[in-house]
Amino acid sequence: MDMVQEHSGKIIELLLGYGPKLLLALVVLIVGLWVINRVVALINAAMTKKEVELTLKRFLLSLTGIMLKALLLISVASMIGIETTSFIAVLGAAGLAIGLALQGSLSNFAGGVLLLFFKPYKVGDFIEAQGHAGTVHSIQIFTTMLKTADNKTIIIPNGPIANDSIINYSSEATRRVDMVFGIGYDDDIDRAKEILKGVIEADSRILKEPAATVLLAELADSSVNFNVRVWVNAADYWGVYFAMQEAVKKAFDSEGVSIPYPQRDVHLYQVAAD
Repeated sequence: MDMVQEHSGKIIELLLGYGPKLLLALVVLIVGLWVINRVVALINAAMTKKEVELTLKRFLLSLTGIMLKALLLISVASMIGIETTSFIAVLGAAGLAIGLALQGSLSNFAGGVLLLFFKPYKVGDFIEAQGHAGTVHSIQIFTTMLKTADNKTIIIPNGPIANDSIINYSSEATRRVDMVFGIGYDDDIDRAKEILKGVIEADSRILKEPAATVLLAELADSSVNFNVRVWVNAADYWGVYFAMQEAVKKAFDSEGVSIPYPQRDVHLYQVAAD
């Protein structure tokens, strides 16, 4: 009987000592989980409004939820008297070791997050980065995949891309096509200008605004060169460029305007013998 009373007393003592802490910890855990769910929902709504890429959004929401829940569990454990200092130290050391081991991968991960969030390019854009050019096929957390015009696949780590210059040829709806055409020194400059303007007007893909320009740009070694600049929809860039080369050659041939070869005049002098 005395033993029962002794154990009962210890149980009551434990309940009185730890009961309020356990109850408070349970309340904090429930409220904390509710708050975390609300915070994650608000972040989700904000990223949806900003049209953050789906892969990045899911990853960030998952990472945020895990981190907040880990902090909550550590707080609850300390409330009920569990020593968490050594546990936090172990987690910190493990995180440092993992970070050093995955330094390159973490750099690519950070680059991927920046690219997916700020969107300097999107799938389908034609870009030039890290010495490579191609159409963006996919943007992953760690890498970006390009497809070249001859159907080669190029995989570039996101870290270097995010920290270097990127040329996006598809970001604007229109592009300017710059071309150079040369005529001979004996040909009529005004006539050549009229022919070039006629070729431009004949191509319906060339935009009226901004207006095309035909300017005499250079008196070169063997030709008089014109800079021809026209504006087109981005999708028509290469089609117009190649069509203009053919159309100008045919028009010059039809009108008798020469396109000279590079040439040099060589003069031979005969020295009289003594």
